[in-house]
Amino acid sequence: MKNDNKKGFYFKQYEAPFQSPFDKLFGIFKELITHTSGDFDEAIDWLRELDKEYKLTDEHYTIDDFIEDLKKKGYIRDELKEDGTSGIIITSKTERAIRQQALDNIFGNLKRSGSGNHKTKHSGNGDEHTGEFREFHFGDGLERISLTESLRNAQINNGVESFMLTENDLVVEETQFKSQMSTVLMIDISHSMILYGEDRITPAKKVAMALAELITTRYPKDTLDILVFGNDAWTIAIKDLPYLKVGPFHTNTVAGLQLAMDILRRKRNTNKQIFMITDGKPSCVREKDGSYYMNSNGLDEYIVDKCYSQAQQARKLHIPITTFMIANDPYLQQFVNRFTEANQGKAFYTGLKGLGEMIFEDYETNRKKRIK
Repeated sequence: MKNDNKKGFYFKQYEAPFQSPFDKLFGIFKELITHTSGDFDEAIDWLRELDKEYKLTDEHYTIDDFIEDLKKKGYIRDELKEDGTSGIIITSKTERAIRQQALDNIFGNLKRSGSGNHKTKHSGNGDEHTGEFREFHFGDGLERISLTESLRNAQINNGVESFMLTENDLVVEETQFKSQMSTVLMIDISHSMILYGEDRITPAKKVAMALAELITTRYPKDTLDILVFGNDAWTIAIKDLPYLKVGPFHTNTVAGLQLAMDILRRKRNTNKQIFMITDGKPSCVREKDGSYYMNSNGLDEYIVDKCYSQAQQARKLHIPITTFMIANDPYLQQFVNRFTEANQGKAFYTGLKGLGEMIFEDYETNRKKRIK
């Protein structure tokens, strides 16, 4: 008898999933609009150049058709500029789409959670199941008893023929408390973030947008404040992230840390943290009289000592600082090491590749801690 049941692997040529002409161009457009800091005209110019080289469109669907669809779908709108001329800007719908793409690209298609909280290391009468079991103790709620595991124990202990369920057979599933976290993300916007032919600000923006999307969708009870620091430090709204640009600034790390701690002092959450993305040494502080002391030559002892003092102050407030250093100069790493030691925080020495994954993993890890 012939046996047609064959086992093994079947290989075929890869077929890309179907994308409409609009969806294909929209994915590229979202990437370009991030690089151009929200400049629609520049992003479209780039898209037209890419179309010439890679034949992204055809006679049935052109770049002009794509622009019309962007308007119809509410991703762009006409606006009158200050000089009286009309122009096109992106809408809040596009800003949200950019954040979601950043999240998908950096952190991988994360499943959203409606609960919006994170675990701590403490087990007890919490509200999130851990998958681990222990024996039943007096005072445990009946709703916490695992019926399946308890019946299994009863069968093992007493047999099927003389089946009976006793207190000794009962087990409960461990749960964990959910904690809330307040995070301040500091982004260096000094001029060095675009020096030496390397764009460092765009990856930093993507990380900020992805982290914002992660927290607002998966952990809505957590808080995220974003600040930028150059000669001074100031907060920016999540919606303004796509438009973030560097400036002709020095690096006033002290001002950024002071503002971050001021923000976190006002938060009622027990768990607080600071994430800092920077590529350069601190080179500026603002004096009490409002003047600036600046020195870009090496590590200025006066400036770095003020940074160490801020790190120690954050430690006293139980605010850990995680520094993501996207430069590899040995003397800068020495500064970050001392800074991290003063705060008892963490430091990651990374290039631009993998920056988002590092920040996400550290955010998730910190969610499982309870800062006392």
